[in-house]
Amino acid sequence: MTLKSPDLMHLFVAVTVLLVVAHSVGHLFKLLRQPPVIGEILGGLLLGPTVLGLFAPHAQKWLFPSSGPAAAGLGVLYEVGLLLLLFLSGREMVEHRGGGWRKSTASMALIGVVVPFAVGMLATRFVDIGALSGPQGTRTSVGLVFGIGVAVTSIPVISRIMLDLDILRTGFARAVLSIAVFEDVVLYVMLAVVLGLAQAKSGTPYGLWQLFHNNGTVPSTVYYVVASLAFFAVFLPFGRPLFRLLAAGPASFIERRSPTAFRLVFMLLMALICVGLGINPVFGALLSGACAAGADARVNDPERRAATAAAWEALKKFSLAFFVPLYFANVGVQLDLAHHFPLFFFLAFLIMACLVKLASVWAAARLAGEDRGAATHFAVALNARGGPGIVLATVTLAAGVINEDFYTVLAMLSIITSQFAGVWLYVHRGQVIDLARQTTAPPAPAVSSGVASSTKRV
Repeated sequence: MTLKSPDLMHLFVAVTVLLVVAHSVGHLFKLLRQPPVIGEILGGLLLGPTVLGLFAPHAQKWLFPSSGPAAAGLGVLYEVGLLLLLFLSGREMVEHRGGGWRKSTASMALIGVVVPFAVGMLATRFVDIGALSGPQGTRTSVGLVFGIGVAVTSIPVISRIMLDLDILRTGFARAVLSIAVFEDVVLYVMLAVVLGLAQAKSGTPYGLWQLFHNNGTVPSTVYYVVASLAFFAVFLPFGRPLFRLLAAGPASFIERRSPTAFRLVFMLLMALICVGLGINPVFGALLSGACAAGADARVNDPERRAATAAAWEALKKFSLAFFVPLYFANVGVQLDLAHHFPLFFFLAFLIMACLVKLASVWAAARLAGEDRGAATHFAVALNARGGPGIVLATVTLAAGVINEDFYTVLAMLSIITSQFAGVWLYVHRGQVIDLARQTTAPPAPAVSSGVASSTKRV
């Protein structure tokens, strides 16, 4: 199928407008030393039903239709942007693992994810799940989303803030990012379970499960949950050797000709494995980034290290210039604050989520011996939900687990907490820098030299 000229023009106009507005507002936020991703989302908000749809509804519906060839083309671009965002996030997990803020790192990582998640799950007992649930949602799956939304932390937003403060290489920053890595791995596994439950309830199996011709709810639920957990269990330890095996064996000619292309092919291969298993391909993109970065970090040959670093740089530059801003702008376009924004529930959820996350991290840091100032800065930094919170909202909405009201609540929670973290750490940058100088970490390996550019907009 080829797009006709009017449809192609429609698609180009929509993409051009999205990119111009997303980059413009993102650049404004960058000048204000705030997370550019928030600006990109707000740029999309201006073009969505909340603003443009209010003043020019016909223009808004024409620009971003809900069906037709242009909508299909935009949908493909958004999905590629999501995969590349998760691919780059997987790399950041590897780059920011390890660190060193004494024993407080372990206690904050454990308490900072377990307590908020548990409180979030418990809070669903007092909430009308039906008012938040999508067509494939259940009390269990929506409750898991509720808990993840309270507990999740953003690696990209935090690293961008640390970069602007010029403390990304300090022990303080490494500790914060190490905690975020642990929390995100745990919560992405939980998200895989949520999507497995949604796929089982949908009654439309695809992938490997179709071969069994058994669409019973209980067997389907067991299969999709086990398949999701098995994918992480297998590829977390063995994905890196698989990447090296392919790079040196069957696909070595692609690696030699274009290391950038090889990493993209590996990402698509992992995503296809997920599709074959019947689980969401975003997890393949996430683990492929972590596996590829882990393998590249162990390359000793200077020439190959330079080639892999250049490949990552090329991927980041184009992804962060085109696909990822389109994805985040689309998040803003989908936000309809005029019709799908339960204000009182949002305020209650925002207060509860922030208080629980801040209190749990702060208490963990104090119990580990940190002073009040350090504990406060840790708590505020780890309260930023950023990109992972947005991913949680978009993929669960697409899977039918949550409805548009809860999607808006989760997206706005991510925006506000990220903005608050940026403002707080910027206002208190003197204290943070003094704190960071006391704990300067050893220089990062050369393979991590591209971190600065990888965090510009994610």
